[in-house]
Amino acid sequence: MNITKIVVKPLKLPLKKPYIWSQGVETAFFVNLIEVHSECGKIGYGETTAAPDVHAQAMVIQKITKSFIGQSVFDYSALMASAYKANFLAFGANMPRYANQIFSGLDMACLDLQGKILGRPVWDLLGGSRREEVGYFDFLQGDTIEELVVHAKAAVSEGARVIYLKVGIEPERDIEATRAVRAAIGSVRLRLDANEAWDPLLAIRMLKRLEPFEIEYIEQPTASISLDALKMVTDRSPIPIGADQAVFTLTDVYEAVKRGTCDMLAVGPREIGGLRPMIKAAGIAEAAGLKICIHSSMTTGITTCAEHHVARAIPNLDDGNQIMWQLLAEDIVGQPGLKPKQGVLSLMDAPGLGFTLKEDVVSRYADAALAS
Repeated sequence: MNITKIVVKPLKLPLKKPYIWSQGVETAFFVNLIEVHSECGKIGYGETTAAPDVHAQAMVIQKITKSFIGQSVFDYSALMASAYKANFLAFGANMPRYANQIFSGLDMACLDLQGKILGRPVWDLLGGSRREEVGYFDFLQGDTIEELVVHAKAAVSEGARVIYLKVGIEPERDIEATRAVRAAIGSVRLRLDANEAWDPLLAIRMLKRLEPFEIEYIEQPTASISLDALKMVTDRSPIPIGADQAVFTLTDVYEAVKRGTCDMLAVGPREIGGLRPMIKAAGIAEAAGLKICIHSSMTTGITTCAEHHVARAIPNLDDGNQIMWQLLAEDIVGQPGLKPKQGVLSLMDAPGLGFTLKEDVVSRYADAALAS
């Protein structure tokens, strides 16, 4: 089934409240919505995160996919390999992380289209479903420690099994926030994410101070540029360490596993290049006896659906994975409902990724992107 056109729509997605993390404060996310149209009239949808600029990325996507037109959507892997060679290697622009951002959205859209054509859910195209339910953590949000505590108590009352808290903002604030959240949630599992905020010495000091709060593990405490720094911390930490920003390519995953730099891998499609590369990353981790925690990012329910499908297929999946659509003022996905119940989500069988879009919301967010 041949591809007839590819449409790219930049979107600006306003958030319910400011998103506070070690890298700053965000009030909106930007994505590129990708539509892959086929000669049978069916459309596959995907999306990319868009750094550093959504409009510039849209131009790049349109350029590199010109060669896809008139080709079979079932030849996507070969099309991607050819596009990567021609656009990201041929002139020395060796940018695998940037390429992965783009190819993740194309991979989602092509798999969505393939599933719709075949009448099968995407997890069947990834080897079949190994589980019916996928576990997710509850991601705390709040401008103050008091707001974080309120959110934590509400999450526990609704049956959350894993709580996730951002740290790396300021050391004393991090300690006080962790102490307050632990007191609010009792024995419920607690994870932290420092998002590269600490150098190794500060990380080791902070981890020792955080140890009494029974932290399940902490993601990416040191800068992603150095696996050696992460290993230094992992070797000395009283708390298990997860790699996140340090493992944005398959080569990164291999090196992290080979060097023993972490106890857990947090990897998402938008970093690793799509759902099929996620299966490869999981295989590398599985060979080392490690689990994969699916890492989400600044995206909509499209990515949540895509991540859920690959989560159904991964053998060595963690039971506390991430979703991000709930941070939006309004999601662009209409159906199905994507809110986990008591920490788990199970989507029904449906062709492709199995969602419908709110076209009015898409139009509104496209207008917002044009004005930005």
